[in-house]
Amino acid sequence: MNKKIFVITLLLCGTMSAAAQLLPYQNPTLSADERAEDLLGRLTLKEKAKLMRNGSPAIERLGIPAWDWWSEALHGVGRNGISTTFPSCIGMAASFDDELIGRVFTAVSDEARAKNTQMRREGKATGKYQCLSFWTPTVNIFRDPRWGRGQESYGEDPYQNGRMGSVVVRALQGEPSPYYKLYACAKHFAVHSGPEKLRHSMNIEDLPARDLWESYLPAFKVLVQEAGVKEVMCAYQRLDGDPCCGSNRLLQHILRDEWGFKGVVVSDCGAIGDFWQPKRHGVSKDQPAASAKAVLSGTDVECGAHYGSLPEAVKRGDISEEQINVSVRRLLKGRIEMGNLDPDSLVNWTSIPNSVVNCEAHKQLARKMGREQMVLLKNNGILPLTGKTRKDIMVMGPNAADSTMLWGIYFGKPKHTVTPLEGLQERLGKLPFLTACGITSMTVKEQAVGKTIENAADGSTTLQMIDKGEHTYTIAEILKAAKKAKTIIFVGGISPNLEREQARVSEPGFDGGDRTSIELPQVQRDILKALHKAGKRIVFVCCSGSAVALAPEMDTCDAIVEAWYAGEQGGHALADVLLGDYNPSGKLPVTFYKDDAQLPPFDDYKMKNRTYRFFEGEPLFPFGYGLSYTTFKTSTPNIRMNSEGGYNISIDVTNTGLREGAEVIQVYLRRPGDTGGPIKTLRGYTRTHELKAGETETVSISLPRKDFEWWDNTTNTMRILPGLFEVLIGTSSADKDLQKLEVTLL
Repeated sequence: MNKKIFVITLLLCGTMSAAAQLLPYQNPTLSADERAEDLLGRLTLKEKAKLMRNGSPAIERLGIPAWDWWSEALHGVGRNGISTTFPSCIGMAASFDDELIGRVFTAVSDEARAKNTQMRREGKATGKYQCLSFWTPTVNIFRDPRWGRGQESYGEDPYQNGRMGSVVVRALQGEPSPYYKLYACAKHFAVHSGPEKLRHSMNIEDLPARDLWESYLPAFKVLVQEAGVKEVMCAYQRLDGDPCCGSNRLLQHILRDEWGFKGVVVSDCGAIGDFWQPKRHGVSKDQPAASAKAVLSGTDVECGAHYGSLPEAVKRGDISEEQINVSVRRLLKGRIEMGNLDPDSLVNWTSIPNSVVNCEAHKQLARKMGREQMVLLKNNGILPLTGKTRKDIMVMGPNAADSTMLWGIYFGKPKHTVTPLEGLQERLGKLPFLTACGITSMTVKEQAVGKTIENAADGSTTLQMIDKGEHTYTIAEILKAAKKAKTIIFVGGISPNLEREQARVSEPGFDGGDRTSIELPQVQRDILKALHKAGKRIVFVCCSGSAVALAPEMDTCDAIVEAWYAGEQGGHALADVLLGDYNPSGKLPVTFYKDDAQLPPFDDYKMKNRTYRFFEGEPLFPFGYGLSYTTFKTSTPNIRMNSEGGYNISIDVTNTGLREGAEVIQVYLRRPGDTGGPIKTLRGYTRTHELKAGETETVSISLPRKDFEWWDNTTNTMRILPGLFEVLIGTSSADKDLQKLEVTLL
């Protein structure tokens, strides 16, 4: 016998012999379904209830380790020590670069697995934020710029959220071989986007069926049916009287019966308590009743403590143990599929070394994404800063030296964060700097940088900040400090400290994590106006997680760059863009409105006059908009039917300018005569490669037949609808940037 075959035979025999000594649920040669079924039959009711909470204690008699379903990876491994912090999700959406997003979240899942493996080996991988179930991506559409959590999404378009969310899911979960790398979670299902202060009691009623199916559900459907997401998180609020985590319509009829979802449904944190606690939903009388309602509706895992009352609910007849088993079976299968019940030696993903965490390659990836996500909104020729314009520069603004602003929300902690000031000074030498103001007032809490402190435990470094007290600036002081400067780089905007999940803040323009106004805070507006009046050239860098109304700044600023919350390498990325080492190519994934008056009431969920798809006014900057340091010309597009009954589009893109750069080609559909439908809706996009001056690339975009799914008024359903469509192809959603073709779908 061949020696190699003999050795393999011995190993297989050894494995089979060992497996014969295991109980079925311990046997890795059996399917996850078989193992889960066996283990389910060995659990007591009380143990089942414990396993259905996000923080599940160990069941020692069966060798089940402690586990927590709650981990975060919004744009990097969050709340679990050192990790690479990538730009905010809304920023990554502005890249319109699926391939790069896939690379980012492959890096995120590598770091997540490596950290979990290290903790398992240290006996620590049992608590919150330490396990393998990651509650991301957020694919709620960013329907209103006042929503403080909109930065977690991939913009206001359902197609883009579904497409980018699918990339994230696949990169996080990996290919099961046979184990999943992680579990990803689509959230928050469904019809959820603020106001934050009302989410625990709000009832969304009278929502047109068309809005539900055409705008709020499509991204979730794509993640379930095409990306194979393993978890779905139900939202806080009620929809037509039922809490989302207790909605048979959402969780059973739509998610499981119609879409075929087989995975785990988790509740948002505290959502089950909202069923019965005073001044909230008031649909259940107490904890057992609320827990029973949630489980019967399909919520398998609770983030909270109410499911501890499930045995009481069974005892009094609110629910049967067999009905509880349905959920427990699903969550046991999930833990088995992630390798939680097996030794590391059997799980292929445990070979990822801990050295990948915040490694140099991931830092460079964060820098690349930081550059691609920046959107040039205005430029009178001042950018890029070259030659004489690089001299006599002063840096100013409340976000210029703020490292944590760059982290956005739900962040990890990088070993070092490059602020805009640091990134510019590394390239240009020491520059004069003045904070000038806070986000919303002239008062600044001044801090001086002290010595660098190294954390021996994890190798990270932090800067010791020495408090110098508060200082309230005046316009006169600011102008005096800027007297010798000719160019001001003002890094302002807003802050994730003010726009985030249910924040306990109340400052001008902000309330409870949301915004009451989308205008740039008046204090910054006044400073920019004064600097302009003093004859300064102004480059305004707007850091935000949402659209900011910048109409006055179009007059006072020479250039405007939307930098979002740009991640740990944001300072380097910004310097690359401002100094011309990288030509900005980002496009807006949300509409930038002119002012507050263009917005409907925040708590109205009807889509009328919302987002570029239904907005009837003239925005300041349209969805899909973004300038470049070069110019592009597109040919007349060619469209032809393919063998599947859809269409293939090709168009030539030529760099007609002097600098290398990339362009994003976008495809929209419109159905003429559909008065209740979207004005136009995104159905495709692609980035060119970095085109050299004079270079041409032929871009191809397919429109599969399924992309012509449309609302059918005769059946009140979404279906592929034959008939006449306009195909709009160009470089933004604005009509002036689009070429129109007509096709008739057979």
